Amino acid sequence: MKILLKRHWPLLGLGALLLVVAFYLAKSGKGLVRTTALLKDMVSAEGLKLKDIHYRQDDTEDKVRWVLDAEEVQFSEDKKVIRFYGFDLKVEPEGRPGFKLSGKRGTYFKESKKIELWGELKGFYGSRYQIFTEYLLISDNLGRLSTEEPVKVSGPFFTVKGRGLFADLNDETLKILSDVTTTLKEQPETL
Repeated sequence: MKILLKRHWPLLGLGALLLVVAFYLAKSGKGLVRTTALLKDMVSAEGLKLKDIHYRQDDTEDKVRWVLDAEEVQFSEDKKVIRFYGFDLKVEPEGRPGFKLSGKRGTYFKESKKIELWGELKGFYGSRYQIFTEYLLISDNLGRLSTEEPVKVSGPFFTVKGRGLFADLNDETLKILSDVTTTLKEQPETL
């Protein structure tokens, strides 16, 4: 038996080394399977899904910059539709006051550049005007807002409630479409 071990010890050593390598390969293979499962969770049939996102777009052609912070974002497979949840959207058009919106969910359609927003929407235009509604469509390169839902708009000396809204941020016009109730607030006297 001693002679057999002396002659074949290099082969036994090589066999032991192969066993150790096989053990580590098997162990790393489990990590590879785990990584693949994580990638499958991130890239579902709907496309890429990300959490706690800060997305910024500077569009020099349209002279509009916007920033989206969201709890979760889903990109469609063709990357033409972006869905976001628990969001804050800040839009800064060049040469005009910007606006901020927050709400529960939204969808951005890249080709048409339209954004649909839903769920307890709170908007701020400049530093003086606020808007509250449940649904809002932003179109024409972030220049027009519309909804058919109940809406409340308030400014420094008024509050307007009604159903439906059309706003053109380029012309700085706003229309409440029906069931309008306006409340005027007292303005402080100036000296």
